[in-house]
Amino acid sequence: MTEDSEDIAVDRYRAPALDKGLDILEVLADQARGLTRAEIVKELGLSPSQIYRMLERLVARGYVTRIEGGDRYALTMRLFLLATRHPPLRRLVAEAQPLMDEFARAQRQSCHLVVPEQGSGIVVAQASPTGHWEFRARLGGQVNLFTTSSGLTLLAFQHPERLTQTLGHWGVQQADSRLTSVLPHLDHVRAQGFRMEPSGQMMGVTDISVPLLGPGQDAYGVLTCAYIEHPDEASGDQRIQALAALRSLASTISSGA
Repeated sequence: MTEDSEDIAVDRYRAPALDKGLDILEVLADQARGLTRAEIVKELGLSPSQIYRMLERLVARGYVTRIEGGDRYALTMRLFLLATRHPPLRRLVAEAQPLMDEFARAQRQSCHLVVPEQGSGIVVAQASPTGHWEFRARLGGQVNLFTTSSGLTLLAFQHPERLTQTLGHWGVQQADSRLTSVLPHLDHVRAQGFRMEPSGQMMGVTDISVPLLGPGQDAYGVLTCAYIEHPDEASGDQRIQALAALRSLASTISSGA
């Protein structure tokens, strides 16, 4: 097929409305704070009438949301939710699950894997020990990014200069103001390379969280062990052992991502 015939074929199957919708999604994907309708028009070089109905349909379908009193438009996490049905997430869980199961058996502790989802985190994999007692997160459960160990660790291991933008892509509203109270703690967690603190949700539980780091060293997920002390253990030594095992597990999963 010649270049001219390829151009004819491409032109024959054009879908202008679909093209405009994709153009809107692509331009908003680069804007953490969203864009006004006028700014979208300027970015795309289209008239207001050309994008108005398409933009409203994207809002109605949940791909775009109005922010800051309705004057600006930003992406929601709906595209991310669609992506989580895609093989990469299934591959991540398929690779992580047997390793997490091995960790749970060896350490006699549960652990779970959290990834960002629609302004929060979601538990996508969970492993339980073989004993009678455990504390575990519910598979599919949502966790708060600002009050849980998994969420804070996920935030700590994003590039500081891009953190607000990243949260915007994740669908977090008023990110700047919400970050103010936790930034010193995020710096501490990032410097340590992990988070190990008493649970903010359950008494007697120590949360141990480590990041799964991508090629750019930003976290795309977090492994958390809700550590419970057993009467026959020297608690300090066992916690350190569990931390080391969890960090090794995270490194193995990250290297295969």
